[in-house]
Amino acid sequence: MGTTTGTGPAPPADRPGAGGAVDEYVYRRPAPALRPYVARYTGYRQAGLPPALHRGLPSPYLTLILTLDDRLTVAAHPDPRQPPGHYDTLLGGLHAAPALITHEGRQSGVQIALGPLGARALLGPPAGELAHLDVPADAVLGRHCAELHDRLRQAATWPERFAVLDRVLPRLLRPERTARPEVARAWHRLLASGGAVSVPELAEEAGWSTRHLTGRFRTEVGLTPKAAARVVRFDRARRLLEARAAGAAGAVGVRGADGTVAAGAGELGPAVLAAECGYFDQAHLAREFRALAGCAPSRWLEREHGALFRNVQAAAGAPAPQWDVRGLTEDG
Repeated sequence: MGTTTGTGPAPPADRPGAGGAVDEYVYRRPAPALRPYVARYTGYRQAGLPPALHRGLPSPYLTLILTLDDRLTVAAHPDPRQPPGHYDTLLGGLHAAPALITHEGRQSGVQIALGPLGARALLGPPAGELAHLDVPADAVLGRHCAELHDRLRQAATWPERFAVLDRVLPRLLRPERTARPEVARAWHRLLASGGAVSVPELAEEAGWSTRHLTGRFRTEVGLTPKAAARVVRFDRARRLLEARAAGAAGAVGVRGADGTVAAGAGELGPAVLAAECGYFDQAHLAREFRALAGCAPSRWLEREHGALFRNVQAAAGAPAPQWDVRGLTEDG
Protein backbone atom coordinates (compact mmCIF):
# COMPACT_ATOMS: atom_id res chain seq x y z
CA MET A 1 0.00 0.00 0.00
CA GLY A 2 2.78 2.27 -0.85
CA THR A 3 4.17 3.27 2.46
CA THR A 4 1.21 5.45 3.15
CA THR A 5 1.01 5.44 6.91
CA GLY A 6 2.81 8.49 8.19
CA THR A 7 4.11 9.76 4.87
CA GLY A 8 2.82 13.28 5.37
CA PRO A 9 4.41 16.11 7.30
CA ALA A 10 6.04 14.62 10.38
CA PRO A 11 4.31 15.66 13.59
CA PRO A 12 6.01 15.43 16.99
CA ALA A 13 6.75 11.87 18.05
CA ASP A 14 4.10 12.01 20.76
CA ARG A 15 1.13 14.22 20.02
CA PRO A 16 -1.63 13.78 22.59
CA GLY A 17 -5.00 15.07 21.48
CA ALA A 18 -8.16 16.06 23.26
CA GLY A 19 -9.08 13.86 26.18
CA GLY A 20 -5.67 12.18 26.29
CA ALA A 21 -5.84 10.81 22.75
CA VAL A 22 -2.52 9.73 21.26
CA ASP A 23 -1.40 10.38 17.69
CA GLU A 24 2.24 9.35 17.13
CA TYR A 25 4.26 9.10 13.94
CA VAL A 26 8.01 8.50 14.12
CA TYR A 27 10.33 8.18 11.10
CA ARG A 28 13.85 6.81 10.87
CA ARG A 29 16.30 5.72 8.21
CA PRO A 30 17.45 2.10 8.44
CA ALA A 31 20.97 0.91 9.22
CA PRO A 32 23.51 1.65 6.44
CA ALA A 33 23.59 -1.97 5.24
CA LEU A 34 19.83 -1.79 4.53
CA ARG A 35 19.68 1.59 2.82
CA PRO A 36 20.16 0.28 -0.73
CA TYR A 37 16.96 -1.70 -0.20
CA VAL A 38 14.86 0.05 2.46
CA ALA A 39 13.92 3.74 2.29
CA ARG A 40 12.65 4.28 5.83
CA TYR A 41 10.90 2.96 8.90
CA THR A 42 7.70 4.53 10.21
CA GLY A 43 6.31 3.88 13.66
CA TYR A 44 2.72 4.88 14.31
CA ARG A 45 0.34 4.72 17.25
CA GLN A 46 -3.13 6.22 17.47
CA ALA A 47 -5.60 5.77 20.32
CA GLY A 48 -8.70 7.56 21.52
CA LEU A 49 -9.40 9.07 18.09
CA PRO A 50 -12.63 8.99 16.07
CA PRO A 51 -13.05 6.04 13.69
CA ALA A 52 -11.45 6.84 10.35
CA LEU A 53 -10.79 5.64 6.83
CA HIS A 54 -7.27 5.98 5.42
CA ARG A 55 -6.29 5.74 1.76
CA GLY A 56 -3.19 3.70 1.05
CA LEU A 57 -1.96 5.53 -2.02
CA PRO A 58 0.26 4.22 -4.81
CA SER A 59 3.96 4.90 -4.24
CA PRO A 60 7.34 3.66 -5.50
CA TYR A 61 7.72 1.33 -2.51
CA LEU A 62 6.45 -2.02 -1.35
CA THR A 63 4.90 -1.86 2.11
CA LEU A 64 5.66 -4.21 5.00
CA ILE A 65 3.48 -3.58 8.06
CA LEU A 66 3.82 -5.33 11.42
CA THR A 67 1.09 -4.37 13.86
CA LEU A 68 1.72 -3.83 17.56
CA ASP A 69 -1.77 -4.04 19.04
CA ASP A 70 -4.94 -4.23 16.97
CA ARG A 71 -5.02 -5.98 13.62
CA LEU A 72 -4.91 -3.97 10.41
CA THR A 73 -8.28 -3.81 8.67
CA VAL A 74 -8.19 -3.47 4.88
CA ALA A 75 -11.69 -2.64 3.68
CA ALA A 76 -10.69 -2.57 -0.01
CA HIS A 77 -7.51 -3.70 -1.74
CA PRO A 78 -5.94 -2.16 -4.87
CA ASP A 79 -7.19 -5.21 -6.74
CA PRO A 80 -10.98 -5.16 -6.22
CA ARG A 81 -11.08 -8.93 -6.71
CA GLN A 82 -9.24 -9.42 -3.41
CA PRO A 83 -11.72 -9.57 -0.52
CA PRO A 84 -11.41 -7.35 2.58
CA GLY A 85 -9.39 -8.77 5.43
CA HIS A 86 -7.73 -8.35 8.83
CA TYR A 87 -3.96 -8.65 9.14
CA ASP A 88 -1.44 -9.01 11.96
CA THR A 89 1.28 -8.47 9.35
CA LEU A 90 0.91 -7.34 5.76
CA LEU A 91 3.13 -7.16 2.70
CA GLY A 92 1.83 -5.07 -0.20
CA GLY A 93 3.32 -4.81 -3.68
CA LEU A 94 3.37 -1.80 -5.97
CA HIS A 95 -0.08 -0.79 -7.15
CA ALA A 96 -1.83 1.88 -9.21
CA ALA A 97 -5.05 2.16 -7.20
CA PRO A 98 -5.70 3.02 -3.54
CA ALA A 99 -6.24 0.61 -0.69
CA LEU A 100 -8.83 1.57 1.93
CA ILE A 101 -7.85 1.01 5.56
CA THR A 102 -10.25 1.52 8.44
CA HIS A 103 -9.82 1.71 12.20
CA GLU A 104 -12.14 2.27 15.14
CA GLY A 105 -10.00 4.94 16.78
CA ARG A 106 -7.00 2.69 17.53
CA GLN A 107 -4.13 1.45 15.42
CA SER A 108 -0.41 0.93 15.92
CA GLY A 109 2.45 -0.69 14.11
CA VAL A 110 5.73 -0.39 12.27
CA GLN A 111 5.81 0.15 8.52
CA ILE A 112 8.82 -0.53 6.31
CA ALA A 113 9.14 1.12 2.89
CA LEU A 114 10.95 -1.37 0.65
CA GLY A 115 12.28 -0.44 -2.77
CA PRO A 116 11.12 -2.89 -5.46
CA LEU A 117 14.69 -3.71 -6.47
CA GLY A 118 15.28 -4.82 -2.88
CA ALA A 119 12.51 -7.39 -3.00
CA ARG A 120 14.74 -10.20 -4.24
CA ALA A 121 17.51 -9.39 -1.76
CA LEU A 122 15.24 -9.18 1.30
CA LEU A 123 12.16 -11.21 0.44
CA GLY A 124 13.31 -13.77 -2.11
CA PRO A 125 10.77 -13.36 -4.93
CA PRO A 126 10.89 -10.36 -7.28
CA ALA A 127 8.49 -7.50 -6.65
CA GLY A 128 6.52 -8.47 -9.76
CA GLU A 129 5.05 -11.46 -7.91
CA LEU A 130 3.46 -9.10 -5.38
CA ALA A 131 2.15 -6.45 -7.76
CA HIS A 132 -1.33 -5.14 -6.84
CA LEU A 133 -1.54 -7.67 -3.99
CA ASP A 134 -1.69 -7.51 -0.19
CA VAL A 135 -0.67 -10.73 1.57
CA PRO A 136 0.13 -11.79 5.14
CA ALA A 137 3.85 -11.11 5.44
CA ASP A 138 4.57 -14.54 6.87
CA ALA A 139 3.43 -16.06 3.56
CA VAL A 140 6.64 -14.62 2.10
CA LEU A 141 9.00 -14.25 5.07
CA GLY A 142 8.02 -17.45 6.88
CA ARG A 143 9.46 -17.92 10.37
CA HIS A 144 11.49 -14.71 10.09
CA CYS A 145 8.25 -12.76 10.11
CA ALA A 146 7.09 -14.33 13.38
CA GLU A 147 10.45 -13.62 15.03
CA LEU A 148 10.46 -10.01 13.85
CA HIS A 149 6.86 -9.47 14.87
CA ASP A 150 7.38 -10.93 18.36
CA ARG A 151 10.50 -8.86 19.01
CA LEU A 152 8.79 -5.67 17.90
CA ARG A 153 5.88 -6.30 20.25
CA GLN A 154 8.23 -6.96 23.15
CA ALA A 155 10.15 -3.70 22.60
CA ALA A 156 8.94 -0.79 24.73
CA THR A 157 9.99 2.29 22.73
CA TRP A 158 10.32 3.39 19.10
CA PRO A 159 14.15 3.45 19.23
CA GLU A 160 14.09 -0.12 20.56
CA ARG A 161 11.70 -1.24 17.83
CA PHE A 162 13.79 0.36 15.09
CA ALA A 163 16.88 -1.29 16.60
CA VAL A 164 15.10 -4.65 16.28
CA LEU A 165 14.60 -3.99 12.57
CA ASP A 166 18.26 -3.04 12.18
CA ARG A 167 19.33 -6.31 13.83
CA VAL A 168 16.93 -8.76 12.19
CA LEU A 169 16.50 -7.48 8.61
CA PRO A 170 20.23 -7.65 7.68
CA ARG A 171 20.11 -11.38 8.46
CA LEU A 172 17.59 -11.78 5.63
CA LEU A 173 19.76 -10.01 3.08
CA ARG A 174 21.04 -11.93 0.10
CA PRO A 175 22.79 -9.20 -1.93
CA GLU A 176 23.63 -11.65 -4.70
CA ARG A 177 19.91 -11.86 -5.57
CA THR A 178 19.76 -8.77 -7.73
CA ALA A 179 17.79 -7.51 -10.70
CA ARG A 180 19.37 -7.16 -14.12
CA PRO A 181 21.52 -3.99 -14.21
CA GLU A 182 19.52 -2.71 -17.21
CA VAL A 183 16.32 -2.84 -15.15
CA ALA A 184 18.01 -1.26 -12.14
CA ARG A 185 19.28 1.64 -14.26
CA ALA A 186 15.85 2.16 -15.80
CA TRP A 187 14.20 2.21 -12.37
CA HIS A 188 16.71 4.69 -10.94
CA ARG A 189 16.33 6.88 -14.02
CA LEU A 190 12.58 6.99 -13.47
CA LEU A 191 13.04 7.96 -9.83
CA ALA A 192 15.67 10.59 -10.59
CA SER A 193 13.54 12.17 -13.33
CA GLY A 194 10.35 12.16 -11.27
CA GLY A 195 8.77 9.86 -13.84
CA ALA A 196 9.53 12.22 -16.72
CA VAL A 197 11.76 9.97 -18.86
CA SER A 198 10.08 8.14 -21.75
CA VAL A 199 9.97 4.37 -22.19
CA PRO A 200 11.72 4.48 -25.61
CA GLU A 201 14.51 6.49 -24.03
CA LEU A 202 14.86 3.94 -21.23
CA ALA A 203 14.90 1.11 -23.74
CA GLU A 204 17.57 2.81 -25.85
CA GLU A 205 19.76 3.31 -22.78
CA ALA A 206 19.33 -0.38 -21.89
CA GLY A 207 20.09 -1.53 -25.43
CA TRP A 208 16.80 -3.43 -25.49
CA SER A 209 13.55 -3.15 -27.39
CA THR A 210 10.72 -1.42 -25.55
CA ARG A 211 8.86 -4.73 -25.47
CA HIS A 212 11.79 -6.58 -23.88
CA LEU A 213 12.38 -3.80 -21.34
CA THR A 214 8.69 -3.71 -20.45
CA GLY A 215 8.61 -7.46 -19.76
CA ARG A 216 11.79 -7.52 -17.68
CA PHE A 217 10.80 -4.36 -15.82
CA ARG A 218 7.35 -5.69 -14.93
CA THR A 219 8.90 -8.89 -13.54
CA GLU A 220 11.33 -7.05 -11.27
CA VAL A 221 9.26 -3.99 -10.27
CA GLY A 222 5.66 -5.11 -10.61
CA LEU A 223 4.55 -2.36 -12.99
CA THR A 224 5.40 -1.54 -16.58
CA PRO A 225 7.81 1.38 -17.06
CA LYS A 226 4.91 3.57 -18.19
CA ALA A 227 2.77 2.69 -15.16
CA ALA A 228 5.74 3.09 -12.83
CA ALA A 229 6.45 6.56 -14.25
CA ARG A 230 2.85 7.48 -13.59
CA VAL A 231 3.10 6.35 -9.95
CA VAL A 232 6.42 8.16 -9.43
CA ARG A 233 4.94 11.41 -10.79
CA PHE A 234 1.88 11.04 -8.63
CA ASP A 235 3.90 10.28 -5.50
CA ARG A 236 6.02 13.38 -6.01
CA ALA A 237 2.98 15.58 -6.61
CA ARG A 238 1.22 14.18 -3.56
CA ARG A 239 4.19 14.87 -1.28
CA LEU A 240 4.57 18.40 -2.60
CA LEU A 241 0.85 18.90 -2.12
CA GLU A 242 1.14 17.87 1.53
CA ALA A 243 4.18 20.07 2.04
CA ARG A 244 2.41 23.03 0.43
CA ALA A 245 -0.67 22.59 2.61
CA ALA A 246 1.47 22.35 5.73
CA GLY A 247 3.50 25.39 4.70
CA ALA A 248 0.41 27.49 4.02
CA ALA A 249 -0.99 26.44 7.39
CA GLY A 250 2.14 27.75 9.08
CA ALA A 251 3.75 24.40 9.82
CA VAL A 252 7.45 24.43 10.66
CA GLY A 253 9.92 21.80 9.50
CA VAL A 254 7.74 20.10 6.90
CA ARG A 255 9.43 16.80 6.08
CA GLY A 256 9.21 14.64 2.99
CA ALA A 257 9.43 10.87 2.68
CA ASP A 258 13.23 10.97 2.84
CA GLY A 259 13.17 12.98 6.08
CA THR A 260 14.40 16.22 4.49
CA VAL A 261 12.70 19.55 5.03
CA ALA A 262 10.71 20.69 1.99
CA ALA A 263 12.17 24.11 1.21
CA GLY A 264 10.06 26.61 -0.67
CA ALA A 265 6.97 24.42 -0.71
CA GLY A 266 4.85 27.35 0.42
CA GLU A 267 5.39 29.10 -2.90
CA LEU A 268 4.04 26.30 -5.07
CA GLY A 269 0.70 27.10 -6.74
CA PRO A 270 -1.43 24.43 -8.43
CA ALA A 271 -0.37 25.27 -11.97
CA VAL A 272 3.30 25.37 -10.97
CA LEU A 273 2.89 22.13 -9.04
CA ALA A 274 1.41 20.44 -12.09
CA ALA A 275 4.19 21.67 -14.38
CA GLU A 276 6.89 20.82 -11.84
CA CYS A 277 5.65 17.23 -11.65
CA GLY A 278 5.34 16.67 -15.40
CA TYR A 279 1.59 17.17 -15.93
CA PHE A 280 0.14 19.14 -18.85
CA ASP A 281 -1.82 21.42 -16.53
CA GLN A 282 -3.60 21.39 -13.18
CA ALA A 283 -6.67 19.72 -14.69
CA HIS A 284 -4.44 16.85 -15.81
CA LEU A 285 -3.01 16.59 -12.30
CA ALA A 286 -6.51 16.58 -10.80
CA ARG A 287 -7.62 13.80 -13.16
CA GLU A 288 -4.58 11.69 -12.36
CA PHE A 289 -5.11 12.23 -8.65
CA ARG A 290 -8.69 11.04 -8.90
CA ALA A 291 -7.58 8.00 -10.91
CA LEU A 292 -4.79 6.96 -8.52
CA ALA A 293 -6.18 8.15 -5.18
CA GLY A 294 -9.88 7.62 -5.85
CA CYS A 295 -10.77 11.22 -5.01
CA ALA A 296 -9.82 14.81 -5.79
CA PRO A 297 -6.70 16.31 -4.17
CA SER A 298 -8.76 18.71 -2.07
CA ARG A 299 -10.95 15.91 -0.71
CA TRP A 300 -7.93 13.75 0.05
CA LEU A 301 -6.23 16.62 1.91
CA GLU A 302 -9.34 17.28 3.94
CA ARG A 303 -9.82 13.63 4.90
CA GLU A 304 -6.19 12.75 5.59
CA HIS A 305 -4.99 16.11 6.90
CA GLY A 306 -8.23 17.79 7.91
CA ALA A 307 -6.83 20.43 10.26
CA LEU A 308 -4.07 21.37 7.81
CA PHE A 309 -6.52 21.71 4.94
CA ARG A 310 -8.97 23.82 6.92
CA ASN A 311 -6.13 26.10 8.03
CA VAL A 312 -5.09 26.56 4.41
CA GLN A 313 -8.61 27.54 3.41
CA ALA A 314 -8.96 29.87 6.38
CA ALA A 315 -5.76 31.63 5.31
CA ALA A 316 -6.94 32.17 1.74
CA GLY A 317 -7.74 35.84 2.36
CA ALA A 318 -4.45 36.71 4.03
CA PRO A 319 -2.27 39.42 2.44
CA ALA A 320 0.61 37.00 1.84
CA PRO A 321 0.35 34.82 -1.31
CA GLN A 322 -1.66 31.72 -0.55
CA TRP A 323 -2.41 28.66 -2.60
CA ASP A 324 -6.05 28.40 -3.64
CA VAL A 325 -6.80 24.72 -3.11
CA ARG A 326 -9.95 25.16 -5.19
CA GLY A 327 -7.64 24.93 -8.19
CA LEU A 328 -7.36 21.20 -7.54
CA THR A 329 -10.93 20.25 -6.73
CA GLU A 330 -13.00 17.59 -8.44
CA ASP A 331 -13.80 20.05 -11.19
CA GLY A 332 -10.08 20.32 -11.98
